[in-house]
Amino acid sequence: MAATQRLELRQSQSLVMTPQLQQAIKLLQFSNLELAAYVEKELELNPLLERDDGEELTNEARDGATADGIATPEDDLDRERPSEDGSIARDSVDDLERSAPSDFGQDAPLDTDYQNLYNHDTASDSLGPSLNGGMEAWSSNGRGIPSDDIDGYEQRLSQAPTLRQHLLDQIQLAVQDPGDRIIALHLLDMLDQTGYLSGNLATLEDQLNCSSERIEATVTLLQGLEPTGVFARSLCECLGLQLAEKNRLDPAMQALLDNLDLLAKKEFAALQKICGVDREDLVEMITEIRELNPKPALDFEVEPAEPLIPDVLMRALPNGKWFIELNPETLPRVLVNQSYYSEVSGQTRSKGDREYLSEHLQQATWLVKALHQRATTVLKVSREILRQQDAFFRKGIQHLRPLTLKDIAQTVEMHESTISRVTSNKYIATPRGIYELKYFFTAAIAGTAGNVHSAEAVRDRIRRLIDAESTRKILSDDTIVEILRGEGVDIARRTIAKYRESMRIPSSVQRRRNKSASI
Repeated sequence: MAATQRLELRQSQSLVMTPQLQQAIKLLQFSNLELAAYVEKELELNPLLERDDGEELTNEARDGATADGIATPEDDLDRERPSEDGSIARDSVDDLERSAPSDFGQDAPLDTDYQNLYNHDTASDSLGPSLNGGMEAWSSNGRGIPSDDIDGYEQRLSQAPTLRQHLLDQIQLAVQDPGDRIIALHLLDMLDQTGYLSGNLATLEDQLNCSSERIEATVTLLQGLEPTGVFARSLCECLGLQLAEKNRLDPAMQALLDNLDLLAKKEFAALQKICGVDREDLVEMITEIRELNPKPALDFEVEPAEPLIPDVLMRALPNGKWFIELNPETLPRVLVNQSYYSEVSGQTRSKGDREYLSEHLQQATWLVKALHQRATTVLKVSREILRQQDAFFRKGIQHLRPLTLKDIAQTVEMHESTISRVTSNKYIATPRGIYELKYFFTAAIAGTAGNVHSAEAVRDRIRRLIDAESTRKILSDDTIVEILRGEGVDIARRTIAKYRESMRIPSSVQRRRNKSASI
């Protein structure tokens, strides 16, 4: 049969994801920090977008309670709070510009005595007595140049030195030979965040074409720098350097360092035999080791802890119902500047400029709608999670019920993938603490009476049983299985072991050894 060409009409259905739809999906799974960064970028790129200061609230919150006792401002995404009587009160917005002194001239000459531009009474009350003294010192020479009796701005800044800079300053003084200094700089680059050498010294030999003896000599030299213990290649060597500095690294202590695995298992009888000491000396040696720093570099590389800002706020009302709303601090507000668009479009003549304005207007309108849709979806899913886990919020983790993405998806009439994106990197502040929305989705464990239990609740029960055990009666995994089955939880021993290991709880043998040890 010969192959021929022909025209044919076919009708089919297909799902096409437009760029706007793809971006909307991305917005849905963004955390509040990622969303804020994205909105800031769009505000810089799109001239038709402007930030909404939130001074005017467009919607009124509805304080009617649902059948499950949840009062939610469903359509209101602005800054509103429930008062004591259950009504909604609006937060006041401070205008920072009003606090600026009105007599501070913008066109004042550079050599103006700025101290006289302030009202001394108000300045002293609001900013403290140090303001006038600082301004007097600043303008005392008459040229606006800081005098010698006060420090400059850079000198007043406090910044902790990094480990690299701290070691680099010591290397410049301790290593005199230029070749050894190059080796030292390469070794400095091989340090990990705890201060240990993480690279392979044999690779460094080939890279620098030098002998292993010279590299070892340089390592020994660098191990004498502060903090003591850096440039170590193992925990044993790190602790040994600190003990050698205290003149406490005798053969018995070195034998103890060589058998740190036995110390972790609390095999004290074996350690006494290996080190050749009695129990009293072993206790003293272990006490000295506990006073050492196993990660000396962490004192320099301290990163400030970022606060966890919840996306959803939840609180109990006086009538026993729950109030849930979006956190206004994490909710970006942007508007489309229609007046600016009308003004500019009226003066636009070229086709390229009109297309530019039309494209950015479409993008700005889409972003505003997408942000509103995202906020509505997050609030809707959070409401349903609250309704499903109401017993947990009222009675505790023992009453956490099994929940899947499908359960929420069927109720709110959304796809499971949408629920997964909504609950990723989203947090809710509750009277019991701040939880990620995914925390409330747990697997189900069958019960002996036909009911089901949450896996997270079972973990908590296992933890409480182990915490309450005595030294004379350590609970084995089989014993825990019998206890839980007596409480209506049908669970296997291997599941108990898996949950115990996930909570970093040692076995019954190790717990018995730990609790019986007096050291």
